[in-house]
Amino acid sequence: MKLFRSLPVQLLLAILAGVLLGLVLPEGAMIPVVTIRYILGQLITFCVPLIVIGFIAPSITKLGKSATRMLCAAVILAYASSILAALLSMGAGYGIIPHLNIISDPEGLRSLPQVAFQLDIPQIMPVMSALVFSILLGLAAVWTRARTTTTLLEEFQHIVLAVVSRIVIPLLPFYIAATFCSLAWEGSITRQAPVFLTVILLVMAGHFLWMAVLYIAAGSYAGKNPFEVIRHYGPAYLTAVGTMSSAATLGVALDCARKSSVLRRDMVDFGIPLFANIHLCGSVLTEVFFCMTVSKVLYGALPDLGTMVLFCLLLGVFAIGAPGVPGGTVMASLGLIYGVLGFDDAGGALMLAIFALQDSFGTACNITGDGALTLILTGYADKHGIGSQAAKTVEL
Repeated sequence: MKLFRSLPVQLLLAILAGVLLGLVLPEGAMIPVVTIRYILGQLITFCVPLIVIGFIAPSITKLGKSATRMLCAAVILAYASSILAALLSMGAGYGIIPHLNIISDPEGLRSLPQVAFQLDIPQIMPVMSALVFSILLGLAAVWTRARTTTTLLEEFQHIVLAVVSRIVIPLLPFYIAATFCSLAWEGSITRQAPVFLTVILLVMAGHFLWMAVLYIAAGSYAGKNPFEVIRHYGPAYLTAVGTMSSAATLGVALDCARKSSVLRRDMVDFGIPLFANIHLCGSVLTEVFFCMTVSKVLYGALPDLGTMVLFCLLLGVFAIGAPGVPGGTVMASLGLIYGVLGFDDAGGALMLAIFALQDSFGTACNITGDGALTLILTGYADKHGIGSQAAKTVEL
C-alpha cells in the first residue's frame, strides 16, 4: 500500500511501535534492541561527514565568485536566529518562571542493558572538521578555478545522494523505533517527563512561536510564500523528533527542502547541510529557559539580567560550533553553564537530564527553521543577482 510507503507514516508507526514495545519488553529482550540502536546509530553517524562534504563543498563551487559572500550571509543568519531565540526565551523566563511551582526529581530511571556486541564505526573525521574542510575546499576550488576538483566534487555529491536514499533513509524507521523503545523502557517517557512537563510544554510553544517568526520574516524578505516551504517539512520534523539529531536528519531535510518550489536548488544544497550544523535555534531557546528554571529550583533565584545576556551572546557562538548530535548544544556549552551562570555539579547534571527529555523537539525546531533561513538565502541571492546553478537530483 502506498500509504505505508510514505516516510511520515513509517516514522509515526516506528515511534508508536517503539513506545509500546518499551513498555512491555523484559530486560533480556532489550539487549537486541539496544544493540540494533547502537549499530544503526554508528552507521548513520558515520555517513554524516560524508553528507556534509558531499553537499557543502560542491555547492560552494557552484556559487562561483559569490561563495564567500553567501557563506558569510549564512553564518550571520544562523547566529542572529540563535541569539534572538535565546533573548526571546530569556524574556519569557523572567516573566513566567517566577510564577511556576516546579519540583524536580530526575531519579528513578532504569539503566539500559549493555549491547550484545560493540561494533564501532568511527567517522572518517569529526563533523566540525568535515564542515571546515568542505568550506575551505570549496572556496579554494573557486579561487583557483580547479575544474577537475569541481567535477569530482559534483560526482561525489551524486554518490552521497545515493547512499542517503538507499541506506540512510530506509534505516531511519528502525533506528527511531529502537530509540523510542529504549526511552520507554528506561522510564524517560513515563516517569521522568512529568517532572518538568509544564516547562517542556512552554518550551515547545516557544519553538513553534520562533518557527512562525522565522518563516514570516523569511517570506516577507524573499517575497515568496513561506507555506510552500514548511508544508514539506513534516517528515524532517518527525525524523528529528525520533533521532534527536540535526546531523542524522540531514538526508530527510534535504529531501523535504528540494520539494519546495520557492527554494532555489543551489541554495538548498548549500544552506541545508550548513545550517544543520550551525543553526541550533530550538536547542538554544530550550537551554536558556531550562537554565533559568534550574537556577530557580536549585538556587532559589534567577540569574541577573546582565549575566543572562552575556550567557545568550556566548551561547550563540557555542551553538555554531556544537555538533548536530543528541545533546550536542548543552554538552558544548557546559563550560558556560558552570563558568557564566555559576552552576555546580548538581545543576549541570539536572540540566543534562531535563534537556534530554525534550531534545528531540528542540532538534525538530532547529531542522525546520533551516528551511526559513534557506528561503532568506534564496531571496538574498535573487536580490543581489547571484545566478542559479542547476544541480541534478536523486529522488528519495
